[in-house]
Amino acid sequence: MESRRCQRVGRLLKEEIGDIIENELKDSSIGFVTITLVKVSPDLRYAKAYFSVLGSEVQRKAAIEGLRRARNFIQAQLGKRIRLRYTPQVSFIFDDSIEYGAHILDLLRQVGGGG
Repeated sequence: MESRRCQRVGRLLKEEIGDIIENELKDSSIGFVTITLVKVSPDLRYAKAYFSVLGSEVQRKAAIEGLRRARNFIQAQLGKRIRLRYTPQVSFIFDDSIEYGAHILDLLRQVGGGG
C-alpha cells in the first residue's frame, strides 16, 4: 500500500516528466510518448515511470532507446523543478496495457458481429 505522500509525489513526477518530454526534449525519435503512471519507492529515492507509445513496433523501440538516452537530462530537469531532499532516480518501463486493451476491444467487436 502506497502512502499518500508517495502517491502525491508520483502524480507530480508524472506531470513533470510528461511536460519535460513534450516541451523540452529535442529527440524526434521519442515520438508520441505518454506517461501513464509513476510509482515511487517509500523512501522517495526511486521512481518507475510507466509509458506508452503511439505507433508501430519500430517507433516503440526508438522511443524506448530515446528515453534511455534522455534519462539523465530528465533527471536533471526534475531536480530543478521539484522540491524534495533527493531527486528520485527515474527508470522508464514500457506499459503495454493500452495496446492490450485495444486488442481486447477488437476481439469483443469481432465476437459481437463486427460492429
